[in-house]
Amino acid sequence: MSANAYVGVELDTQTLDRWLARTSIERALRAELPHVRGVVLDVGCGHQPYRDLLMSAPSSAERVIGVDIPSDKYGGHDIAWDGRALPVATASVDHVLLTEVLEHCPEPGVVLAEAWRALRPGGRLFLTVPFLWPLHDSPNDEWRYTPFALDRLLSGAGFEQVRLTGTGGWDASLAQMLGLWARRRSMSARRRALVSAALRPVIGWLGRRDVAPTTFHNGVMLTGLAGSAVKPEAAT
Repeated sequence: MSANAYVGVELDTQTLDRWLARTSIERALRAELPHVRGVVLDVGCGHQPYRDLLMSAPSSAERVIGVDIPSDKYGGHDIAWDGRALPVATASVDHVLLTEVLEHCPEPGVVLAEAWRALRPGGRLFLTVPFLWPLHDSPNDEWRYTPFALDRLLSGAGFEQVRLTGTGGWDASLAQMLGLWARRRSMSARRRALVSAALRPVIGWLGRRDVAPTTFHNGVMLTGLAGSAVKPEAAT
């Protein structure tokens, strides 16, 4: 397993709960890299696990600025943030990153409007959010988003060319729940070890056969969503 707990995560009995979530975010971000350029603002950056990835080809990023709320849990940000107004000048960055952040924002519309303000015309926003995931960072876990809600929020903030995809479908959803159950449900250490060993090949098989949804209608199942949007060139 990679020394970075978010990039290059491999499936083993210790990672059953987070393997799919983290590999799907990494896959979506890698697909975004050809569009990344200039100054990147990593909002809610935590430990900045994606900094090296963002600075590697095919990205054309020149600088990554991490902003986050001061916390004993997450360190490593470059600039402190209050969770609302982004501490950067208007039209000063080329790319905004929001990975697993928007579900923690009490006022997501405000944060997206701030991202729009911070971007230069033609700049891009990339985001991921969970859909099938336990409560976390309580009590600062605010939302679970459908693609329809995200599209409305992004469009309402002024973004265009909104593109959303699922990070996992039915098979990944089952695999993720099995992994979370095996690693996070209360049980003895001996039972957890036995259950994890038994479920590892099942989770791997489900993950490999999964088809993430790219269209959304009744009956679609999601583990989460990834998406991009663009600030119009004509924006002022």
